[in-house]
Amino acid sequence: MKFGHLARVVALLTVGYVVAPSMAGAQDLMADIKKRGTINFGTELHYAPFEFLKDGEPVGFDIDLLKLITDDLGVKSNYTDLPWASVLPGLEAKKFDMVTAGTTITKARSERYLFTLPIGNGTVGFVKRKGDTSINKPDDVVGKVIGGVKGSQQLKTTEEYVAKLPNGGVKELKIYVNSTEAYSDLAAGRISAVSGALPNIAYLAKTRPDEFELVPQTFGPPAYLAWVLRKDAESETLRKAINAELAKLNKAGKVKELQEKWFGVAMELPTENVPEPMF
Repeated sequence: MKFGHLARVVALLTVGYVVAPSMAGAQDLMADIKKRGTINFGTELHYAPFEFLKDGEPVGFDIDLLKLITDDLGVKSNYTDLPWASVLPGLEAKKFDMVTAGTTITKARSERYLFTLPIGNGTVGFVKRKGDTSINKPDDVVGKVIGGVKGSQQLKTTEEYVAKLPNGGVKELKIYVNSTEAYSDLAAGRISAVSGALPNIAYLAKTRPDEFELVPQTFGPPAYLAWVLRKDAESETLRKAINAELAKLNKAGKVKELQEKWFGVAMELPTENVPEPMF
């Protein structure tokens, strides 16, 4: 779901974003975090509405949610901003404690990484132009030109979905380098719909309501987005602490409040166990 950007590390000490030191040698990651007083997060700050830069400051759903968590844990946040292609390798190299970019839970990733409780519903849907009455459900894209984003799990789901549609499926599935290009073509009428994870397309419809609206219903298998940690015993101590905070915030309704703020819709999420991925 993420795409490459020029590598850069944002280092604004006033808001606590620095390049995290190596975590090598830690036996209990949560104890180490408490001792140093910071959690070091790796992410890509170009992924609205989850995390992005606004006037040089990190903002977004993840940023707000993590602020509640770190405040309750009594620690500060350090963000290392990298292109997505460098984020998971950086985690494995112990350049930071965990990845906060909303990442789709898949079978392959679950074999390699630990996931927190879900922080978003990553099920796939379509966004269309405002007022287009020809698309009222996902299979109404039959015979139309639609768009998807290269390298994303959502594109793979879309390809599998349209291949099963009647009457030969869609006229064309155009693949874009990034969502900005796809949305531009949609607004210009060159394509009829763009597929994406529900939080992202909901955010688009919320922030540009005169141009876009969601197509009712999602398609494909249920999917969830979560934060990522290394698959080792020391990281399990941090995951346990993060999951306890997420469970507390879900119970208090804080997660849904932030969903409404950033996505414009509230989404039901598993709150007790990390769900088994369906793909």
